[in-house]
Amino acid sequence: MTHAENNDAKRAADRPAMPKVLIVDDSVTIRRILGRALAEAGYQIEEAEDGREALERCRAELPDLVLLDIDMPVMDGLSTLRAMKDDEKLRTLPVLFLTAHTGGEDVAAGLALGAHDYLRKPCDPAELRARVSTALRTKALEDRLEREVRASHEISSTDPLTGLGNRRRFEARTAELAQQGGSRVPVGVLMVDADHFKRVNDRQGHGVGDIVLRIIAGRLGGAAGGDDTVVRWGGEEFIVLTPDATSAHVELLGECLRAAVADSPLAISHTLSLTVTVSVGCAIGAVEDVEAVLQAADDALYDAKSNGRNCVALRSHRRSDASR
Repeated sequence: MTHAENNDAKRAADRPAMPKVLIVDDSVTIRRILGRALAEAGYQIEEAEDGREALERCRAELPDLVLLDIDMPVMDGLSTLRAMKDDEKLRTLPVLFLTAHTGGEDVAAGLALGAHDYLRKPCDPAELRARVSTALRTKALEDRLEREVRASHEISSTDPLTGLGNRRRFEARTAELAQQGGSRVPVGVLMVDADHFKRVNDRQGHGVGDIVLRIIAGRLGGAAGGDDTVVRWGGEEFIVLTPDATSAHVELLGECLRAAVADSPLAISHTLSLTVTVSVGCAIGAVEDVEAVLQAADDALYDAKSNGRNCVALRSHRRSDASR
């Protein structure tokens, strides 16, 4: 292969692949006509002859857009679109309906189900390419907006110093647990507080204090389980939320969190290491009573501090406690 051919091959490999369009129609002729018009514009083409085959191909290959005939045997276009909307993987795929009808009832039903647009058969190749291009651009804009919204939500629920979640993340997780398991699902709340943290700031400076908080955050995150949520509550205080909690579980988790911080010095720099400990207050209760559980964990944290720090204390919350 010549140097020029190598460059051409490299440019072809670096070039992004054109979108893949699945054409679904029971007519071979229609599929060929539409496929030829789109292939000339550079699109990758896949074909299916009915809705059932279309669903199989979508799940296997996930095209970028589906051209979907309304009238087909085995499974028509409206039924196919309903099945796509019920499928988490397929529900956002852009769909253009194809119809030979002059009336608008089927088209209106398809648009109501979430189709992006429609084309009447036979369609002009230039119009076909324009409608496909527009639908793909619209989908790209929707995806970009969704990413920006997710990024904005992530930023708003993240503590900028430690990278952990913040109170908003905690509230979102408790709401999620209540939705999944019901308001009475048991949760454990562990309140973790760095012991004598003011001394670190006073003696070493707030810059070192920030490093200490980041290291503690990393160790707590490493010690927590995969279903646990670790957030920075404020200052030198952290919260760990653990679902389906029992007293034995939260006490064991509290000891793991305590040991993760205290068992080895925190390496601040090449010349400075600090031994830092934490006190842990644990409480359990129903997710619907999470505010009261938080208060019980705070009370348990006070117990741990009173017991000499660098230890774990447990309190449980019951509905009868709320009236005391």
